Amino acid sequence: MDASEIPQCVHPEKKPRLDGETQSLSPTLIVAATKVLEDDNLLREIIVRVGFPTTLVRAALVCKRWLGHASDPAFLRRFRKLHPPRLLGYYIYEWSVFSEGLDAPRFVPMLPQPAELATVMSSLSGYRFGAHKIMHCRGGSFFTRCCEGSKLTRGVHRPLCAEKGMEVFPPLPCVQDHKVPEFAAILSKEEANGLSYLYVLGEFTGEAGKLTTHVYMLQDGVWCLRTTATCLHSVHFSRKAVFISNKIYMPSKSSDDIIVLDMTTSSFSTIQLPQGVKYHYFKTMLSGADDASSVYLMHVMEFQLRIWLHKGDNWLLIDTICLNEMPILGMPGHTLEDEDIARVVISQVGDNGQFVFLRSGQCIFYLDIKCRILRKVYENRVNHQWFGDIHPFMMVWPPSFPALEGDPARNAM
Repeated sequence: MDASEIPQCVHPEKKPRLDGETQSLSPTLIVAATKVLEDDNLLREIIVRVGFPTTLVRAALVCKRWLGHASDPAFLRRFRKLHPPRLLGYYIYEWSVFSEGLDAPRFVPMLPQPAELATVMSSLSGYRFGAHKIMHCRGGSFFTRCCEGSKLTRGVHRPLCAEKGMEVFPPLPCVQDHKVPEFAAILSKEEANGLSYLYVLGEFTGEAGKLTTHVYMLQDGVWCLRTTATCLHSVHFSRKAVFISNKIYMPSKSSDDIIVLDMTTSSFSTIQLPQGVKYHYFKTMLSGADDASSVYLMHVMEFQLRIWLHKGDNWLLIDTICLNEMPILGMPGHTLEDEDIARVVISQVGDNGQFVFLRSGQCIFYLDIKCRILRKVYENRVNHQWFGDIHPFMMVWPPSFPALEGDPARNAM
């Protein structure tokens, strides 16, 4: 959008009535409103309370001055703290015995959602991935792959920008001699101009038990080697890695520790799990934290969900939730039965330990950690179907503001 296309501030002179007509504002109200809107401090206090990034973008369209306030990095940090990105829903796969494969992922909304987000929710529900399988999801972008015959296509889908189509990515790097890697994962990190993608590739080389890990970053359409490091521990990584700041946290198959790859120093280190905790692929999951030196650990053991935070050199047990005592929202008098809890696995977790998706049998439950709310959000009633991975979709952050001529991008956090 050109700077000349952004309207200048216009002071309202009429307001709508309930009957659809308009009513003239008194001169006194106009003067009072003008004084408020011309005070930058008061204006920022008003804008920061709009509640949703979509509304924030509309406020930024009023004039250059409002755009300047709304896109200011310090203001955006405060806005996000007051209004953390909300969970809009999740994409889920369903597996059919008859089709012998995964159906295309479909969107399941987390209801209710405010009317303000009706257009956003409609776009998500109407988006189609086709035959593409989701490999990674973050910031409104889905890294996918599609195998049609001998042709393998990888790219990024953005459901809220469907008009742009899928961005095709180059082939991923291979290990030596094109052997099957011991470990491979797509990760991403948020930057001022969007997401940066990383590809982590591990292979056993040299002496038995030595795992060499290569980290590639996508730059200008090319996968460039960012760092290489060798782990001296005889471990086999799972795919549940998280990327925080410049460190990659990967639980090891040894079940006793977490392996940390520091990309700044190209070195490995280990973090022992909390006393009494053993890593289990289906019962344990890591979660990123805003603090670059911290990581969350979610662990289901017997009837409890325990949430740990590793900060500094210590594990802090910050919450314990007894699943058999949690009432299920919308189902008065119902709780998870002992048999259901025994089968509970962790499907997904939110950043900063905000929420957990639990799966038991043919049902998926959503647990809001802060609000202490448990509710069933999915139940498969078709005997010949099963569901696979789920991918939560959060409100996109940071929002995209209109660019002014000669002005640098304003999405810096």
